[in-house]
Amino acid sequence: MNEVFQQRVQAAAIALWWTVLIAVGYLTLVWFLFLGIMTARPSWYHALLGPGVTWEYVQNVSFWVVAIFKMCIWLMALVAMWLTLWARQIGKRNPGRG
Repeated sequence: MNEVFQQRVQAAAIALWWTVLIAVGYLTLVWFLFLGIMTARPSWYHALLGPGVTWEYVQNVSFWVVAIFKMCIWLMALVAMWLTLWARQIGKRNPGRG
């Protein structure tokens, strides 16, 4: 029973590490798109947002969205680290596992 539980915790940790890796890649892509749009400031994007929306407002909202997403990634990484360490501790306490 303990061995099966350790395998499940380890599988959850591995899945969460992959999720963190994919999220970091997505965050990097979004950040580069944000920098590209804020540098170029295309008129079609401004027209897409509608009248009355300033570039400063778009920059502020985009910055906070990226910052909050980054905080969520850090929390996921913390949980993944905890699951990894927990699976290792379960494995150490299980004498039947080689």
